[in-house]
Amino acid sequence: MRIVVAHNRYREAQPSGENTIVDVEISQLAAAGVEVLPFLRSSDEIPSMPKTAKALLPISPIYAPRAQQELSRLLTEHRPDVLHLHNPYPLLSPWVVRTAHRHGVPVVQTVHNYRQVCSSGLYFRDGVICQDCRGRTLGVPAVVHRCYRGSRAQSALMATTLAVHRGTWKSVDRFIALTSAVADHLRDYGIPDDRIVVKPNAIPDPGTPAPLGHGFLFLGRLSPEKGLDLLLEAWRRHPDGTLGPLRVAGDGELRPLVEAAAAERSDVTFLGPLDRAGVREALNASAVVLATSTWHDVLPTVIIEALASGRPVLGTALGGIPYLVGADTPREPAGTGPAVAASAAAPPSPGGPSGPVDLAGPVGSGGLGSDGLGPVGSDGPGGSVGQVDSAGRVGALPVGIRAGEAGWVVPPDPAALAAALPVAAAGAAALAGPARARYDRTFHPEVVTKRLIDVYASLR
Repeated sequence: MRIVVAHNRYREAQPSGENTIVDVEISQLAAAGVEVLPFLRSSDEIPSMPKTAKALLPISPIYAPRAQQELSRLLTEHRPDVLHLHNPYPLLSPWVVRTAHRHGVPVVQTVHNYRQVCSSGLYFRDGVICQDCRGRTLGVPAVVHRCYRGSRAQSALMATTLAVHRGTWKSVDRFIALTSAVADHLRDYGIPDDRIVVKPNAIPDPGTPAPLGHGFLFLGRLSPEKGLDLLLEAWRRHPDGTLGPLRVAGDGELRPLVEAAAAERSDVTFLGPLDRAGVREALNASAVVLATSTWHDVLPTVIIEALASGRPVLGTALGGIPYLVGADTPREPAGTGPAVAASAAAPPSPGGPSGPVDLAGPVGSGGLGSDGLGPVGSDGPGGSVGQVDSAGRVGALPVGIRAGEAGWVVPPDPAALAAALPVAAAGAAALAGPARARYDRTFHPEVVTKRLIDVYASLR
């Protein structure tokens, strides 16, 4: 099998998980015997471009002539089975989909963000979830609010690009949604279920998990959308030391907030930015990993790292977080406004659940038990859901806390998160094994790579 992987790399000065995932995925495919032809461009190339090429940059998100010419030569020479597209902006443009189809090559796209609709790709603006451009032919609010790179002109260009390429995106042969939340986004955009496959990313197996540690770990970018202020407000509702230690690792604009909390309380430790060895040490020392995003976080890799290390996760019920911990429920498409309002569960569908093909195995709708037989202690919308303790007993949780196969999710509200912290501390040991089992079944490289190859094979 011969696959072209097309990706516009983000600038190296701005660390990108998407760049890392593409590199890892190429390596995993090659190791599985797939012939991969990388068609990669980098935004780092822009400063060294000749003046003539720079002059065309403003239109490149809509149509990048040089990229289309080079891709046409590649497709003519190698006649691949599939083109797999990741990020097309700004040097490839979505036009690569049309170029591939002109050569009779089917296209798969992994959807890493919400940029089919949102110019920034985040559904997040000015500290709250925003979906003002949803359903519009032209994303005028993005222009008004300078959503793309803080520039009204560049926002106008991106909004125009999204309008021009609406038909292009709807011609993609298969979309890979990293979680069920991304699948919801694609369905809302008008993509039929039979062209959506839920397939998450994978991370390398770190080996047998270390014995469970103690306390909580927040690992990630210290920025407002990651919910660090939400976490610290919830943490302060408990007396110092009653929950065990809270370790915070990472760097970003909210670093002073963490440093102040660490100076104020003996149970908060700021670890700063960590290398891979430091991350492993912090995971081993902890019992629960926190993912408290206040935006519809697509796929926080830290959650997969936690599961691979046998650490359950306490997160907010936004974006892909419920899917990752096996606590998924049908939800309304991401709304506009405060995160707590945008995380409300959708009413049951009269016709029963329906959705895209999910190659990730059982995801625990409503919180499946490890046997996959049904919800763990669920007593219906608005009620409490059960938790299996270390002795195998099922007990009720406070309203608003939903238990999943590998963790818990709550609305992004300080009171709800504060109520969930002792629940997670008490239940960590019971969910450590299921957390690792979920990684093995759903996020292990061998499993995920096979699923991706199956997607390719279905289009040959």
